Amino acid sequence: MHFLKLILRNTLRHKLRTSLTVLGIVVAIIAFGLLRTVVDAWYAGAEGSSATRLVTRNAISLAFPLPINYQERIHKIHGVTVISHASWFGGVYITEKNFFPQFAVDAKTYFDLYPEYLIAPAEMKAFIGDRKGCVIGRKVADTYGFKIGDTIPLRGTIYPGAWSLTVRAIYDGAQARTDTSQLFLHWDYLNETLKKASSRRTDWVGVYVIGISDSDRAAEISIEVDKIFKNSLAETLTETEKAFQLGFVAMTEAIVIAIRVVSFVVIFIILAVMANTMAMTARERISEYATLKALGFGPRFLAGLIYGESLAIALAGAVIGILLTFPVADIFSKQVGTLFPVFGITVETIYMQAVAAIAVGVTAAVLPAFRVARVPIAEGLQSIG
Repeated sequence: MHFLKLILRNTLRHKLRTSLTVLGIVVAIIAFGLLRTVVDAWYAGAEGSSATRLVTRNAISLAFPLPINYQERIHKIHGVTVISHASWFGGVYITEKNFFPQFAVDAKTYFDLYPEYLIAPAEMKAFIGDRKGCVIGRKVADTYGFKIGDTIPLRGTIYPGAWSLTVRAIYDGAQARTDTSQLFLHWDYLNETLKKASSRRTDWVGVYVIGISDSDRAAEISIEVDKIFKNSLAETLTETEKAFQLGFVAMTEAIVIAIRVVSFVVIFIILAVMANTMAMTARERISEYATLKALGFGPRFLAGLIYGESLAIALAGAVIGILLTFPVADIFSKQVGTLFPVFGITVETIYMQAVAAIAVGVTAAVLPAFRVARVPIAEGLQSIG
């Protein structure tokens, strides 16, 4: 008990220095947690994928579509339970800053593949019955204030023109990691509009989403799908939904690596600050430690005082930093809107923040503790700090 009191008194001896060091740790812990959460958000789509869903796209690139008549042939493959399709719409709501994913889908089959999208039956019925209707996620609704019955005007980019969609349903996520930042409209409405304009882009889709009965047969079914369309004008590449999502992450892998590096650089910087604080503390009290040695206290006791003070400062900063990470992340999430579909602090991130703080506390005390433990009593008593 007296040992802990001594650590506490040493920690509070220089209140301004301790407060500034704790503040630095708080900022570092928040920054570290926020950067790690950004990385987690990058992988949210892959983590939320299903093992029983496959995605078939054009083998050349996603930029090239697939014929609509592929759907029936894929559906006949043994093990395929449900098949639907989706096409990237890419409309702009007022300004390019208001970004959220938009897909033209087969309304009658698409949502059967995504049981994690929770839609009220009455709203789903209203959507299916309205060709100009759309389904939006809860995050889109909250970000832009949309309600059932509201009209969403979109300026077409891939499909030029002014598009006006009516909100008929708002879906929630079955889990916290479910993406609720999307908009879905009728592919039939899009296709019919293109036919009126005599466009050659009719009867094409972006990707096929395939539901399978056995996840263990994912590779086998994928090969079978691609074999059917081998040497055709539009060859296919079929992969698991997770592999498909990770393909997008790979396009920005350099950014993800940079964010990870920066997150650890932040911890290294605060380690340097903390080490400087503990070095100054040990140097100022060298005569006191020498006196304790003369009174019979051993090197372990003195090292324990330094490690205890360093850990106390680090843990104080960690606790405050972790608690503040949640409101800061919430503010950040609101600022970026639907840029990150899933943005939340995970338990793993909290553990990493705590471990980082402890590592800083222990590492910063190593050299000061070693110096105090080795300093001769006579030399320490001569020191004036």
